[in-house]
Amino acid sequence: MRVPAHSVCTAVRDDIVAGVYERGSRLTEEVLARRYGVSRVPVREALRTLEAEGFVVTRRHAGACVAEPTEQEAADVLEMRTLLEPLGAARAAQRRTEAHLKVLRGLVRLGQERARKGHSEDLRSLGGWFHETLAQACGSPSLTAVLTQLRHKIAWMYAVEPPVSPVECWAEHGAIVDAVARGDGERARALTALHAERATGAHRLRFSAAGERVRTSQHAVNMSGLRH
Repeated sequence: MRVPAHSVCTAVRDDIVAGVYERGSRLTEEVLARRYGVSRVPVREALRTLEAEGFVVTRRHAGACVAEPTEQEAADVLEMRTLLEPLGAARAAQRRTEAHLKVLRGLVRLGQERARKGHSEDLRSLGGWFHETLAQACGSPSLTAVLTQLRHKIAWMYAVEPPVSPVECWAEHGAIVDAVARGDGERARALTALHAERATGAHRLRFSAAGERVRTSQHAVNMSGLRH
């Protein structure tokens, strides 16, 4: 059975974000096809998509390589998120469905419970799901796609320190959902802007000015994207 290119794309992107492939390293179709157990056709399509997203570049005599974003490019990505997430929240206040609200409220309840009990190991994933659902609730596939891509890039470029007060962080999430539920787009925008601004201070660039990763670790092959 032919594996869809988007599944291969997800797996390769996840491994780039996780640091399995270092910045500037070559990504050959043959090696990737063997690593993920697929033919070269979906790998070729995946590399084209990742190049369009900015994770991969094509170089003369080298072919596809992992991109090497500069510090300025990384700063721009973070700033773009702080500008677009509030827009997404404002749109969500007008376009969200009851299903979106149910998921958002459930995530807030769970996050607040985990924060009160000090279960910090769950909060990062819950926070990611919260922001992903909020982006989906905006009712704009284009905006949702941009926000999703920005989250992937930020996870690749930055290490994020846990919030000083997880309880306060999840209280902010709860206030955003309340505004979305009431259809108050301006309040949802303002609260999300403040939340994003506070979160920005917790981001630490993963690579130095010389282009080296600040922290390097070994990772197993990420095949999760090929199982869907």
